[in-house]
Order: sequence, then C-alpha cells, then structure tokens
Amino acid sequence: MFERILIANRGEIALRVIRACKQLGIESVAVFSEADADSPHLRHADKTVCIGAAKSSESYLNMTAVLQAAEQTESKAIHPGYGFLSENALFAELCQQCKFTWIGPPPGAIRLMGDKATARRTMQAAGLPVIPGSEGVVASQGDALELAREIGFPVLLKATAGGGGKGMRICRDEQSFAENFEQASLESASAFGNAGLYLEKYIEPGRHIEFQFLADAFGNVVHLGERECSVQRQHQKLIEESPSPAIDDWQRSRIGEMVCRGVHSIGYVGAGTMEFLRDPGGNFYFLEVNTRLQVEHPVTEMVTGHDIVHEQIKVAANHILSVRQEAIRLTGHTIECRIYAEDPAERFRPCPGQIEQFEPPREIEGIRLRVDTHVQPGYRIPIYYDSLICKLIAWAEDREAARRGMLAALRQFKVTGIKTTIPAHLRVLESQEFTRGEYDTSLIGRLLQ
Repeated sequence: MFERILIANRGEIALRVIRACKQLGIESVAVFSEADADSPHLRHADKTVCIGAAKSSESYLNMTAVLQAAEQTESKAIHPGYGFLSENALFAELCQQCKFTWIGPPPGAIRLMGDKATARRTMQAAGLPVIPGSEGVVASQGDALELAREIGFPVLLKATAGGGGKGMRICRDEQSFAENFEQASLESASAFGNAGLYLEKYIEPGRHIEFQFLADAFGNVVHLGERECSVQRQHQKLIEESPSPAIDDWQRSRIGEMVCRGVHSIGYVGAGTMEFLRDPGGNFYFLEVNTRLQVEHPVTEMVTGHDIVHEQIKVAANHILSVRQEAIRLTGHTIECRIYAEDPAERFRPCPGQIEQFEPPREIEGIRLRVDTHVQPGYRIPIYYDSLICKLIAWAEDREAARRGMLAALRQFKVTGIKTTIPAHLRVLESQEFTRGEYDTSLIGRLLQ
C-alpha cells in the first residue's frame, strides 16, 4: 500500500479522500490555492502545499505545480478526485512518467472515453445500444443538418470533448439549427479547446441513469447497480437516488452485464461510471463513460455497503478487487441532495459569500444520514470554483421512507449568510412526480423555471 498520497483537488472531495487515506493508514497531502488557504479541510491532512493563485488555471489545473508538490512531499501516488485534472489523459501520463501512481484508469482509456464520438463507436462495437446519430464528429454544419433531416428533429448537438452541459444545444427545427450549431461549436472550443461536435436524436422525455463500476488490473470488473440522476438543472445533477424507480432486477442484471463487458473491452482499471438515457418506451442507450470518481458516489456506497474510494486506492496499488459480483446487493434506498450556494429563484445564480450559520441535521428516526462537506460556520465560499457546499445523503429501508427522511433532514438544515438550493430540493421531493417515481430530466424545468 502507498505510504503517502497527494490529493489534487479541494473542498469536500479532498476531505473525502483524506478520510479514506486515514482509514487505510496512509498519509495525505492536500494542495491548495491562495483562495483556499483557510479552507477547513486542510486541517485534516498530514501535509499541505500551496500550488498557486486563486484561478484554477494557476493552481488546481497547473500540472507542473501539482507534480512539484508531489515531488516535494515525497508522495507515492496522486488522487485527482473529480473535476479539474481527473479526466486529463496527459496529466495521467505525466504522473506515470514522474513515477507517481495515478489513482485512476489508464491514460489510454481516459483518452478513448474522453472523446464522446469515439466512446460511442467503441461501446457500440462492444454491443451496447447507442442513440441514433452521427458515427463521429460531423464534418460541417451542412453535413450535420442533412443528418438531422434524416433522423428527424429534435436533435442534440454535443461537444465531442464535452461534459457538464457545455457545448450542448437542442435543435427543434431547421430554423434554429444554424445558430445552435455555431453557439455549440464556439462554446466547445472555448471550454475544451476542441470545437468538434457530434449529433444525436434528442429523446424526450428521457431519464438519466448511470451504473457505477469497479475494475482491477487482473481483468475483474463488477458493477454496483445504478443511480437515477434525472433531477437536473442546466444539465447538472441536483438529486440522485438508488435504486432507480424505473429499473427492475432483470433490467439491472442485463444492463450491468453490458456495462462490465464494455468496460472490460477497453482495459479499464479503477472506478468509473457508465451513463445511459432511458426513453419513454423503456429502452436504454449508452451516453458516455465518466473515467473518474463521481460526485454522487455516496449514493451507491450507502445501498451496497462498499467503499468506492477504498477500492480505488487498493486497485491502484495493484490489489485485486475485494468484492465479487455475486456478493453485491442493493439494500434499502438512498437519496442524495447536492446543496449548492445558488439561488433557485434566480435561475440558480451562484451566491458566493460568507456562511454565518451551518448546522446539518443530526438525527432522524429510522434514517441513516451522511453529510459530505468541508464547510463550517464562518467559511467564505470562493468565487473561483464550483458552488457545491455539501452533499446530504439519506438511507432508509424503502424509497418512501427515504424521501420523507430527506424532507425532514432538509427542513432541519440551517444555513444562513448565503442562498442555497435547499428550497429547490424541497420542491422536487414534495412533487407528485418525484413521489410516484415517474419523472424525467425535464422535472426541474416544469417545477422551477
């Protein structure tokens, strides 16, 4: 096992990995920007290193600074968390070249799945169903329009190097196509340095469902069931749950087998997530592979009892997976709310500032609560980074108990000094659509926008 791991991230995910390291008897190194110099999570690390100015391009995305910090602290491995450099194949290669173990999949797998058009072709070859669309990046706007006419509107333009909803546009008719194509291309070039777009049939209403998987270097792959991620605003997830109310045991087993087959075909090692879109007829289509730890991994940990970060670290240390597919069971039901410093009444406008009061719920009868956060009273949320301040997770014996427990927990949660998304979470959890489990990715738009 590693003696010391550097965590190339910040905030709640950095603290999550620090705690996993402590449980495994590993020293942790936390890097930080000048804007995060007073972040509470730094007090939990064994060592800390400032790697640059507030802007992420000068700190958390500065590969040289991160590698120098790892060298300076004699770290043996680097854990990227999620976001920032976590899906950067070049950085993974540089880590290996500098003799640091990369706690993530091989650079080749990151690169293969990072290009969405290539990922689509690769998984189609492995036998996974894909949404009708272009075979790869469209050569021109004219070619894209011709294909859109062929498969029928509405269609979705997506950045081939994209993620997080950037470089994505829905085109409902020919009149809007040219403008959307130009906007998506420009946004993709700005966000990812790659203007390439591919085109898919836009399925509505659709449900966003993802499968968590783990793989080791010895060819073993398991899936840990699914997470329902259809409650989204601006293509960003707000609430996740497991199991999905739209999947039965037979579907879980069938799709899980496809996931494992696809993952094995690309020589993947580590933790990852395969995302699907479910259409109103119950058909599943491959969307993409996230080659990293997901924000919402606690949802799966709560229903399976398996620690995904522990497995990540052990697999990177060349251990065999400690869990077998036949031993994985989904027990009870879990709901997670991502609480952001945003104002739902103002189209989820970010609200950075100083938190005055921060009191998470403590105890609810019949509910297991988990709070993943680095925030404390007096903490000032920087303007430079993602506005996630907390993940609140509730487990109960069944879905309705989990829903009611989460509502009670949210009502107990006291946060003052800033606006948060808690009112939006309450509105969704109280809605008839969510209560029945009969919702799709348009739910937030119907309720709040």
